[in-house]
Amino acid sequence: MSSIPNYDSDLCGKVPIHLINTIQPYGALLVIDKLHLRIIQASENTEAIFGLPAPGLINTFIGDHLDAKSLALLQQLTTGVKTDKVPLIWTIRDQPFLVLVHVKDKYVLVETESTPHQTGEQHSFVNVFQEIKYSMALIEAADATSEVCRVAAKELQRISGFDKVMIYRFDPDWNGYVIAEAKVAEMESYLGFTFPASDIPRQARDLYLKNPYRFIPDRNYQPVGLYPVMNPLTRSFIDLSDCNVRGIVAVHLEYLANMGVTASMSTRILSNDRLWGLIVCHHQDVKPFSFELCSLFELLSHTISARILSLHNKERREFTTGLQESYNRIIAQIYDKEDVAEGLFEGDLSVLTLFNAGGALLALGRDRYTSGVLPEKDRTEELLFWLQSRQLTKIYHSDHLSAGFDQAVTYSDMASGLLVIPIHPGRNEYLLLFRPEAEKVIEWGGDPDGRIIFEKDEKNYHPRNSFKKWRQILKNNSLPWKEEELTVAETMRSFLYEHSNKQA
Repeated sequence: MSSIPNYDSDLCGKVPIHLINTIQPYGALLVIDKLHLRIIQASENTEAIFGLPAPGLINTFIGDHLDAKSLALLQQLTTGVKTDKVPLIWTIRDQPFLVLVHVKDKYVLVETESTPHQTGEQHSFVNVFQEIKYSMALIEAADATSEVCRVAAKELQRISGFDKVMIYRFDPDWNGYVIAEAKVAEMESYLGFTFPASDIPRQARDLYLKNPYRFIPDRNYQPVGLYPVMNPLTRSFIDLSDCNVRGIVAVHLEYLANMGVTASMSTRILSNDRLWGLIVCHHQDVKPFSFELCSLFELLSHTISARILSLHNKERREFTTGLQESYNRIIAQIYDKEDVAEGLFEGDLSVLTLFNAGGALLALGRDRYTSGVLPEKDRTEELLFWLQSRQLTKIYHSDHLSAGFDQAVTYSDMASGLLVIPIHPGRNEYLLLFRPEAEKVIEWGGDPDGRIIFEKDEKNYHPRNSFKKWRQILKNNSLPWKEEELTVAETMRSFLYEHSNKQA
């Protein structure tokens, strides 16, 4: 397969989606001067809520449009420290409206639902919590990450009524792999598919660290502008990074249309404060916005994140403990046999087992000791010469050796991966561990070479039209070296270095 341009950062990742300066019409937006509590910007759909068009609201005191209790709640927030979004119920023209208040350094952002808020038992927190209590118990009982995601997708699809709920997991290159899915029969399945990083580009992923979810009730919405266009305090477009009602860039709306999706929602999954994946929901028809539904997804995303992190930490602890025990046994063997090569290769436990390698070479000056399956001597001597030219002072690893050392492609079946422990490079002392080729099949959601379609001007572009399965076979790659293995390799390098100096 030819080299694929990195649209994730080179193109898609540069679109300033947080400065789009329009909103979706399911809500309205006010920008209020924090010092004087006067409205300095308003979305152009405020008349249905406040009885005044946007120009008529500008420079008016927000308290003139609220009851005393609502104003007092706002004043309490603005006189304290800067806060994340705080939901409040404001009484506007004798009707209750749900609002989200964001307190910034110089101004306050207020998102208002476009219709009066429905109150009553069916919308209470207790009712919402009872709806998901069983789902949370199922997620917390799952004993594997795949099971957590499978249960979560099924429960969220049942509770929310979305036509399809998928759970993505990001790989190291930020491609999204669909690990779980629950859907109605007529929706196309993407289970097991991988979607390129440019589908959810860098700056969009960054926004999920600020805003836990993203809701698009209707991709055919008419964008609502702000009046005035520029924020008077910053003299620039308003930063809508953490606003739910923020408008959507046209290319993403086109992307949804090509998928046959009218409404969508996505919610983050975090691990150690880093984006691990997304819950992605699709609906064939318009799906009205519901703050309770969004809150439900946010609450369950916390439960999913916590369970995945707990399982990940458990698996990592067990793997690390096993590695450390094996490492200690090998070090004991070296001392018992009083010989490095015998201790590494000929004891009850081999260094091949420790690092899950197919072959190994120990170079001590002109002496060579080998174990397992590895390239012929002439080939390994070329490789050692190449390593000497790199003047390694720390371990080196690759799961695609031929990408950095062209000659390795001829023996990739036995050495697609390489881990080098430089013992004493000045004396040509190295421990090399080889991993065989592990052919990998990726089933992309559409041809990744055609993920972006440019117009004749080569500036404007569109998303791909098809998301049919497109299979890619990756060759000359091994299983990747895990972080825990590299930590043990560095520990072994220190030991072998000290041992070599004592022997010298």
